[in-house]
Amino acid sequence: MALVMPIDYAHLAFTSESLVARWADRYMTVMSLPAGLALFLATIAFMEGFAYVMHRWVMHGRLGWRLHASHHRARRGWFEWNDLYGVIFAVPSVVLLWGGVQGGWGDWATWAGSGIAGYGAIYFGFHDVIVHARVAHRLVPRSAYFRRIVQAHRIHHAVESRLGAVSFGFIYAPPVEVLKRRLAASEGAVRAPKGAVSVGD
Repeated sequence: MALVMPIDYAHLAFTSESLVARWADRYMTVMSLPAGLALFLATIAFMEGFAYVMHRWVMHGRLGWRLHASHHRARRGWFEWNDLYGVIFAVPSVVLLWGGVQGGWGDWATWAGSGIAGYGAIYFGFHDVIVHARVAHRLVPRSAYFRRIVQAHRIHHAVESRLGAVSFGFIYAPPVEVLKRRLAASEGAVRAPKGAVSVGD
């Protein structure tokens, strides 16, 4: 004969909620400065991977290309449809920052939201200011790292079609020689005519 043990579901639920609350109080509410900085930097690294995936398979995908195509053509005026991606990607940062500062979600949300915002600032400075010169400047990339990143993005813009582009990252890029070989071997690429894309010198 099977022995049936009565289960006190109310007590079980209360105990589970207590454990979750204690865990959240201990690990999620207050973070030390080193832990917060580590999360901030980890979020920036994560965002580079996220941006690569979004750039390669969404922006250069059938649906995402509707907005991103404007970025591979000569810009008329200050804005382009592609700028809407910046607004879309800012939403998680705003939500996390609000949750961390006002919503009581804990320091983790503030640090993660700051990491997303930090990546956005790096992207704007590198991509919009240095590479595409959407803001006037006199910066000249001198380090090997910055020269490689700028050249890699210019190689990306050598193609104005959805297919055939290379180099989809923003703060990391493979060696330029590798990208040139990939570009030469790419199929379905429509090469952009010289001067068609506004890329700063």
